[in-house]
Formats: sequence, C-alpha cells, structure tokens
Amino acid sequence: MEFIPKWIAWEITRRCNLKCVHCRSSSQLEVAGHPDFSLDEARRVLDDIASYASPVVVLSGGEPLLRPDVFDIARYGTDKGLRICLATNGTLVTPEICGQIKDAGIKMVSLSLDGASAEVHDNFRNMPGAFAATTNAARLFKEQGIKFLVNSSFTKRNQKEIGKLYPFVKALGATAWYMFMIVPTGRGEDIMDELVSMEDYEGFLAWHYEMEKNEHDLLVRPTCAPSYYRVVLQKAKEQGDDFKRRTLQFSTGGAKGCLAGQLIVLIDVDGNVLPCSYFPMAAGNIREQSFKEIWENSELFKNLRDFKSYKGRCGSCEYVGVCGGCRARAYAMTGDYMAEEPFCSHVPFKLKEKK
Repeated sequence: MEFIPKWIAWEITRRCNLKCVHCRSSSQLEVAGHPDFSLDEARRVLDDIASYASPVVVLSGGEPLLRPDVFDIARYGTDKGLRICLATNGTLVTPEICGQIKDAGIKMVSLSLDGASAEVHDNFRNMPGAFAATTNAARLFKEQGIKFLVNSSFTKRNQKEIGKLYPFVKALGATAWYMFMIVPTGRGEDIMDELVSMEDYEGFLAWHYEMEKNEHDLLVRPTCAPSYYRVVLQKAKEQGDDFKRRTLQFSTGGAKGCLAGQLIVLIDVDGNVLPCSYFPMAAGNIREQSFKEIWENSELFKNLRDFKSYKGRCGSCEYVGVCGGCRARAYAMTGDYMAEEPFCSHVPFKLKEKK
C-alpha cells in the first residue's frame, strides 16, 4: 500500500474561547508555553507541505478565529493550490467572518455541535450561549452558500443525543456529520469514567449501518471508530447486502479504518507532527525536519503502517486490513499504541479456533 498524506489538521493556535470537557489540547483563552507561530512561519510550513504533496489542510485549534491572520494563512495556502478548510466551534462567526471565509478560498468549514439542545451542548462546551452561537453560524453559512459539516463528540453524558442530532444536523443544511467516539487525551483524560461502554459503542456502529443504508443526502461517518469497517463487512454479509459495493463505499483510498500516520496527521502549534489529533506522540518536528522526511522516515509512522506487528486481538484479526483498531485509543488506555483496540468486542477467528 502506498502511503500519501491526504489530510492534515494544523493547530494554528492553542488558544480557545471555550473550555470543553473533552478537549484534546486542554485549550483555554491563554495557553502558557504554547505561543502562536508567526505568519512567516505559517507560510514556510505551507511551502514545505506544497512542495511534497497536495493534501487537504484544515486550519484548526484551539479556536482558529482567535488568530487575526487566520485568513492570511488560508489565502496563502489557497494560492499554493492546497485545499484549505477551517475547523471552528462556531461561536465567533459573523456575517463579516463569512465574507472573509469566502474571500480566502476556504472550501469547507466544520462546526462542533454535541447536542440538539442548549442544555446538552452548553454543558459539554462549558459555555452558556454556545449552542445558540453555533447554530447561528450554521444559519449564516447556509444563507451565504458556505459548505459546512458538523462534528459531534460523544460520551455517556450526551450519547442519548445521537438519535436526536442526526435529523437536527440534517435540517441545519450540513453536508456531512461526523460522530466522534471520544479518545481520552488532553482534558479528555479527566472524563475517563464517562467513556461510552464497549456494548454501547458496538450498538452505535450497528445503528449507523442501518441508518446509512437509507441515507442519501447527508454523509455520515463514525470517527475514531475504525471498528465500523469491520461491522460494515459483517452486517453486509449477514443481511445479503451488495458486499463488494459496500466494501468499496466505506474504504478511503484503499486504506484501513484507522488512518493515523497513514493518510492523516496533525501538526500542533509547536511544530510537532502527530499521527492524528488524539495521538500525543510526535513523529518529528517541522522546525527541525521537512514534512517529507518526517512522513517517509519516521519510526513511529513506519510502526503504525506495519499491520502485521499489531498486538493482541488486532494482530490476529481477519479484519486488520480494513480496521486495525484505533491506535490513539490503544495508546491512551494501555500506553502501547500497537496494542489491541480496547473498545472492540470482536474475537478473531484465529483465536476462536485455538479454544
């Protein structure tokens, strides 16, 4: 398999106007020790990336709209031929911001929404009024023809919202809805006891499979849930669905479910290149090495791409080629990123045969 970077999340600031319970970077309005880099450095990073590949680059945070030069960065990336996107919590969006998004050539904006009501979302985001502000941003985007998707993160405190958020997000006019199964990193480590149970996790994936069969307008994907690709194959076979069609539909450029360090990475505000947004281990630093050198030669990335070396049930699993388990969750919960996926209930055929 050829490994080409397709999607880069770039933490252009760690500052944020919210203090969400699950924040991977423990962001707050002022973050000591993690200052924003300069516009000149931002341009250098984009030059470095564009000289090697043509990935989607998502300007993220923290809250990227707190940077006064966010649209200068976006325009520079657009002019380099990169597909620039923006990830915002939505609370700072105004009609003027919408105009700047369009002028900078930003192709897609993601909004964060964790409940279908202010009671649930504002509790998750630790800010009264966040729900009203974010849904207002969605309204403005729809009015001004800006494509947007919605990211929703789930723990025990809001898992009952999944069925409510689906029609709500669709009514907002989003093009896609990504359901994030929390990986306990950053501030998320403080809510370890709020992680959804293994049984509920499996149930969400089964629910999604049935829902997706009849959904033709909204792209819906479980995220940080590579086990879904195993569920797709199991359910398709059990129910007699078009096995080949569904297999192709749910593959991503031929890669398996967990794309960390294979098709995607995160560059944090300090220049560290991480396998994904929830994997707090650096493969290298773009202030010291080129992106190309890190992507092609990092020992961490080489390990993640070596599926045969995965341990436990993942290493024995017949679905390792399409799933592989969440490497970030394995690392967060066991300290070993090559360990088996902690939330997967599947017992591989090889292990059943030994019993």
